[in-house]
Amino acid sequence: MATVAAEARVFLEVRRRLQSALLILGDSKEGGLPMAVSVTPSSLRMQSPGGCTELRLPAGVRLAPSSCRGLQHVPGDGLHLRLHARAECRPELISVFNQSSQAQECCTFYCQSCGEVVIRDRMLLRVLPLPGDNWGALVDEWCCHPNPFANKPLHPQENDCFTGDCFYLVNLKSDLWQPRPEGAPVETHHPSSENHPKLTPKANTKVICKRCKVMLGETVSSETTKFYMTEIIILPSERNFPIIPRSQFVQSIIAQCMVELSSARSTFRFTIQGHDDKVYILLWLLNSDSLVIESLGQSTSIQKFPVLEDVLKADASSAWNAVKVLYQPCIKSRNAELSSLWENDISVHSLTLPSTTCLELLLILSKSNATLPPSLRCMNSFQGPWSTRHNWSAGFVSPFCLVSAAMEERF
Repeated sequence: MATVAAEARVFLEVRRRLQSALLILGDSKEGGLPMAVSVTPSSLRMQSPGGCTELRLPAGVRLAPSSCRGLQHVPGDGLHLRLHARAECRPELISVFNQSSQAQECCTFYCQSCGEVVIRDRMLLRVLPLPGDNWGALVDEWCCHPNPFANKPLHPQENDCFTGDCFYLVNLKSDLWQPRPEGAPVETHHPSSENHPKLTPKANTKVICKRCKVMLGETVSSETTKFYMTEIIILPSERNFPIIPRSQFVQSIIAQCMVELSSARSTFRFTIQGHDDKVYILLWLLNSDSLVIESLGQSTSIQKFPVLEDVLKADASSAWNAVKVLYQPCIKSRNAELSSLWENDISVHSLTLPSTTCLELLLILSKSNATLPPSLRCMNSFQGPWSTRHNWSAGFVSPFCLVSAAMEERF
C-alpha cells in the first residue's frame, strides 16, 4: 500500500462478513474538499486543489465501484459513501500461549515491559484451560453424587500451566529464585479441608518485576502464582525475547480475550477491572470482522499521539484487522450508576488486570479515538437494555493496534 503526493485524508472500513465498506474522503486542510474522486477495484484516487492522493489497497481487498451509494458531506469529515467490498478471510488471532505447540516444551517467562526473565527453562507437560467461574455450581447441578471438587481450588502441579481468561496459574515450588510478593513476608496457615496452604488476607500478594517494578501478578498460595497475560510473554527457551511495543501488546491481549469469550460464551459486554476491585472501563463488543485502511496525508496531528507509532508507518498509511467496541470510562466516579448495573448483570463478563494496565488501556482508547474522523468518535445517546441513556465512545481493538472510534450507525 502506498500514497502518492498525499494531501487528503482517506478512511476506509471494510466489513468482511457483510461485504460492505464505509469510505470517508476529506481534505487535510480545513474547508478543502476533493474535486474529483476515482474508485477502482484496487485503489482510490482523489484530485483536490491541494494535490492528488492515491491509496492502493492491500492485496486481497477489492471494491465494487459501481455499487457506490449514500453519498453525503459531513461537516468536519468530508465525503461519506458506502460500497460493496470483498476482503480475504481474517487471519486467526495468534494466541499468546499456543497450548498445542508449547506443551511438552521448555519455556521461559519474560516480563513484557522490560524483558526480565521471570521463570527460566520451565518444562511444561500440561497446559490446560481453567473452567468458567460457575463451574462448581454446574457440577452440583448435573452430578447425582456429592461434588468431589467442593471447596478444593484448582492449583497446578510442578509442570502445569493453567490458563484463565486473562491470566496464567503456575506452580513455583521448585524455583528457588522465584519472584516474591512485594512488602512483608508471606504468612500461611494450613486449613484441614485443603491440601495446599493459603495466604492470610493480610499478606501483600503482589508479584513485582525486580527490574522495572511493574506488577506481574499475584500469589494465590504458597506454591501457586497468577501472572497476568498483559504483563508476561511465554516463549520456548531457544527463542529470543521479542521487542513488542507496549501499546500493541496490551491491545492484542484484550482483543484476543474479547473475541474468544464472545465466541465461547456469547458474551459481548465486559468490565475491565483492576486488581484493586475497581471498575475502570466498560466495553461492549460490536463486531470482530473489520479491516481498517487509512491514509493520513501530510497532517501533523497524528504526531500528538505516539501511542500508534508501531502501526503508522513513515508514509502515513496503515491497514489493520480490527474489533469494534463501544467503551465508557469509569474513573473518578464517572458512570457509577451504569457500572453498578453492569456488575450485577450476569451477562457481563469481568476481566481483571493490574490497575496500572487498566489506566494504560484507557489512555490508549482515549488517544487513538482522537485520531479518527470526528463523526466516528462517539455514539450519542446510545440506548442499552438497562433503559438509561448514555453518550458512548466506541473503538477498534486489533491484534496489531487498538484504535478507539465510535460509530453513529451500525454496519
